[in-house]
Amino acid sequence: MTPADRLAGLAGRWRTLRVLRHGDGTRARFLGVSTWAPDGTVLRCTEAGTLEQAGRRYEAHRVTLWRATVQGVEVLFADGRPFHRLPVPGDRAVVRHDCAPDVYDIAYDFRARSRWTLRWRVRGPRKDYRALTRYLRISP
Repeated sequence: MTPADRLAGLAGRWRTLRVLRHGDGTRARFLGVSTWAPDGTVLRCTEAGTLEQAGRRYEAHRVTLWRATVQGVEVLFADGRPFHRLPVPGDRAVVRHDCAPDVYDIAYDFRARSRWTLRWRVRGPRKDYRALTRYLRISP
């Protein structure tokens, strides 16, 4: 699978469920829709939904940019700064983002094409949490 193939496989809408477990034992849950749509030379991923935490509900959203390169798929912050690179080929990958003083370890699992998962382990003096995100294809 090429980086362009990986991006083509993401295009469309995905039901998104994210569970966050903080180091202090508190939990949060995001439920929404993630849409990967062409935007110039990238796919823009827009996540929109509801975050539930400590008995309260909040509207939540974030945007990332995804671009195919010779080395893999680059994931960028909304403003174009680099976040990490996902190596391709392969249905599983672990990547690291060093955001000093915190470190993000991110594990991708694309083995099932119509659903996939993303696991985060974030550690450092400012952040301490685990997150599991499940994506389920809604439409291409």
